[in-house]
Amino acid sequence: MYGAMILIIAATVGGLIVATLLKDVFDRPRPSTVSHLVVVYTTSFPSGHSTLSATVFLTLGTVLGQFAKERRLKAYFLLVALLLTFLVGASRIYLGVHYPTDVLAGWAAGFAWAPICWLSARFLQRYGVVEEERLA
Repeated sequence: MYGAMILIIAATVGGLIVATLLKDVFDRPRPSTVSHLVVVYTTSFPSGHSTLSATVFLTLGTVLGQFAKERRLKAYFLLVALLLTFLVGASRIYLGVHYPTDVLAGWAAGFAWAPICWLSARFLQRYGVVEEERLA
């Protein structure tokens, strides 16, 4: 399981780099129409929380799905990942720290990065770096 753990860490660090670079490029200020319910220090576009939640949860869901035999268990992992990703993005809008477009852009970046990580996992499995064990 060490190979899968390293893959998840690499996906997370990569997602953080993608979100940071995009924030630096767009440099969009935070919404000012509502008061923020939390303190924020970075720019708004795209939402880093949304990017990282999509990256981490979807990568984790697909990797766990790789280890599962049953289709129901694979679907469960993916649905939980999608639900958690949605909830994180919705919470950023609720807290008043992001516009909906910030969250959508964060999800798009995460949804683009997660398949790259998943394809990397498949490649590494083929060469025995990431285990092919199966869960019950």
